[in-house]
Amino acid sequence: MRRADLFSSLLFALPLALPLALTACSGAVGQTLVEEETAGDARADAVVPDLGVVEDEGVDVAAFETGVTDAASDVAPDVPRTGTSNIKHVVVVIQENHTFDAYFGRWCTAPSGSAPTCTSGPACCERAPDVDPAGTSPRTLDDGANSDYDPNHLQACELSEFDGGRMGKFTTGASCSDKRNFAIAPAATMKTYHDLAAKYALADRYFQPLAGSSSSNDMYFAEARYVFTDNELKPASNGKGCIAPTTSSKTFTGVKTLGDLLIDGGQTFGFYAEGYKAMRSTSLCPSPPSDCSGPSLVLSPCNYDCSDVPFEYYSQFLDNDTYMKDWNDFGTDILAGRLPPVSFIKFTAYHNEHPGYGTKISNGQQSVQKVLDRILTSPRYMDETLILVTWDEGGGYFDHVAPPPASTVDGKPYGTRVPLLAIGRFARPGVVSHVELEHSSVVKFIEWNFLGQKTGQLGARDAAVHNLGSLLDSTQVGLTVPE
Repeated sequence: MRRADLFSSLLFALPLALPLALTACSGAVGQTLVEEETAGDARADAVVPDLGVVEDEGVDVAAFETGVTDAASDVAPDVPRTGTSNIKHVVVVIQENHTFDAYFGRWCTAPSGSAPTCTSGPACCERAPDVDPAGTSPRTLDDGANSDYDPNHLQACELSEFDGGRMGKFTTGASCSDKRNFAIAPAATMKTYHDLAAKYALADRYFQPLAGSSSSNDMYFAEARYVFTDNELKPASNGKGCIAPTTSSKTFTGVKTLGDLLIDGGQTFGFYAEGYKAMRSTSLCPSPPSDCSGPSLVLSPCNYDCSDVPFEYYSQFLDNDTYMKDWNDFGTDILAGRLPPVSFIKFTAYHNEHPGYGTKISNGQQSVQKVLDRILTSPRYMDETLILVTWDEGGGYFDHVAPPPASTVDGKPYGTRVPLLAIGRFARPGVVSHVELEHSSVVKFIEWNFLGQKTGQLGARDAAVHNLGSLLDSTQVGLTVPE
């Protein structure tokens, strides 16, 4: 989601003289005068994995270059693979722009900085501090506060706010600091998500894979590696003229993604995006739904944003209705018994909690609850589906836990923590996982579960990050998922 990136970049770029114009996000409705590029192996600012560093972690370099290694797999090739997982479907819901502290900072009760090792309930995760390192108290993040302010979440801004790991410049000390960046939602606002954490499993060390804005982080669900920074590029998809008209469009060709791995392995996937069909059916920008309004059509939180759908950047999936679907198709596919093994769900901004523009946290929770209701009340799918709910990035909000060092695979800096909830009978009840995870961990798990328990097949971060086993009940899964 990139509605305010133009305004954020202008404010931030002036003192720092940073070339952030590519993140611009306003202009004439329907403008299509964008630079359309096609790229193959030469990605924008692509970074080749540092194989020497990876080798130190036990990955065979020659094999790593092919994307298939012994060390990249949780089960070595010469070890017999007995049994199959009872998880037949995985549904990944991607909400937007909130840190772990912003949402669970008052659900967790362990003292800030105490690093609890227990894993059962709110006493086993750290509460957010009462004041940040600058002495600022948090704002109450209710629906009103969420709707009236969108923090700067460009990479350059966030890296300055991290303050060398002290997390001390979110509210003062950096050119993009703002006291409103320290905000914590109360229990009443967060009831749905807090109840899910108490009943199912929550990860408290799940980090956005890249400091900065949404699109660049979403790409890790497709490739498990760095592709570009912030919202520098958008796909040449339907609706491209309705967002960021000055941002270049890019289509990658000849690039293997998680979707390709699934298809090649005899599986399939679907990406269900709210508003996809409405955008597809108009040559300009569709009228907003009757229950949504925004400051303007271009800044509207109401319509489909193609840059939130990472698979749209790849030629094999670009506006390919076999895989790119509308949110309304999700319910239809469940009723028809044709839900794919892997599903991603993306709501438009007024349903995905993206701050600013009148968007409400309560609307986002209601949308997530609709996903849960459709799965967990389905006789066909309730007992064989794992639901994962996470947030693409922290949105520029404060979090007291410093990100880990830059990835040894692509050399790029991690961002703040975001929540990850594992939901359904396969989740460990009431567990809080402290294992370091990120979006590439979801890719790794999908590889493990659907592709012969062989991970690291993209030869990227999926070869190095942890799997999701700390969140899952092996007795229900039927196998022990590696951590």
